[in-house]
Amino acid sequence: MSLIQATIRNTKTRGELNALRKNGEVPGIIYGGENANEKISLSKKEVNNLINKENFLSNVISIKLDDKEQKVLPREITFDTISDEPKHIDFLRVVKGAKIILEIPVRFINNELSPGLKRGGVLNIVRRKVELKCPTENIPTELVVDLEGLDIGTSIKISSIKLPENVTPTIQGRDFVIATVAAPTIVKEPEKPAEAEGEDSVAAEGSEAAVAAEGENKTAETDDKKSENEKTVAEKK
Repeated sequence: MSLIQATIRNTKTRGELNALRKNGEVPGIIYGGENANEKISLSKKEVNNLINKENFLSNVISIKLDDKEQKVLPREITFDTISDEPKHIDFLRVVKGAKIILEIPVRFINNELSPGLKRGGVLNIVRRKVELKCPTENIPTELVVDLEGLDIGTSIKISSIKLPENVTPTIQGRDFVIATVAAPTIVKEPEKPAEAEGEDSVAAEGSEAAVAAEGENKTAETDDKKSENEKTVAEKK
């Protein structure tokens, strides 16, 4: 679990918030539970490190504030529309016994052990994330789908994924599909229309006739030249 250092902020105006950002800090807030909301600030470096982590919105982290640590979950980050730098970040307190709805990413493993994919099949991913209702103390960072042994035509449904205790999909009443191993798509070259084939044949025949005629003309020219040469020799004699 990541540990981030934060400080209490007492900013009240937009100018104070902008000054905070110019100093390399990102304003934020911690909310949820029975405790009052806490306005905080964190270093931009810490926030960027957090953002760069995989699945950071479903990872519980620990924030150290006034020498006390509390578990929180990143909920929303606002970015500057021009610089794309983090502008504000919200954290939800992790309170034991509470539940939260999150989109949890799906990860597929053992692609090379799937007979269907080996034979040219395609993994058709229907849902890259699944919305789950989770206890705050038992939030999965990802859902893992094992493709080992799966052949073409297999549908991977939510029921085939083992969920942590007390974690349930928000979609109830149906066993929805996460992905399928589909048959390979074969692109077939379109056949030529009958008219086009006829035109090609006529063109080919015409071309062959032209070549034959050209050959005959060349032969005739050669014979004519031979006759003229013979006539010239006879006259000289």
